[in-house]
Amino acid sequence: MNIVIQSVHFDASTQLKEFIEKKLSKLDKFSDLIVDAEVILKVTKPEVANNKEASIKLNIKSGELFANKTADSFEEAVMQNIEALEKQILKVKEKSLAK
Repeated sequence: MNIVIQSVHFDASTQLKEFIEKKLSKLDKFSDLIVDAEVILKVTKPEVANNKEASIKLNIKSGELFANKTADSFEEAVMQNIEALEKQILKVKEKSLAK
C-alpha cells in the first residue's frame, strides 16, 4: 500500500511517520481492496489540549473510506482513525460478500 503523509504547518518526525506507516500497514490484513492511503496531520489551536487532528483517507477498489479524529497526541488520533477504518473495511467486506 502506498502511504502519503502530509503535516500542515509543521514537520512530522521520522518516528511519527514510521508509527503511522506501521499502523496503516496492519489494515492490509483486513482487506486486499486497499489501494493507497492519505494521512493529513494538523495542530488546531496550539494553546489547548486535545489539539492534534489526524485525517486518514483510504482509497479502495470500490471507492474511498475516511476517518477524522482529534486527540491529545497524533499517535492517539491515528489509533482512533485506524479503529474507525477497520469497522468501515469490515462493513464494505460484508456488503460485497452479501451480493
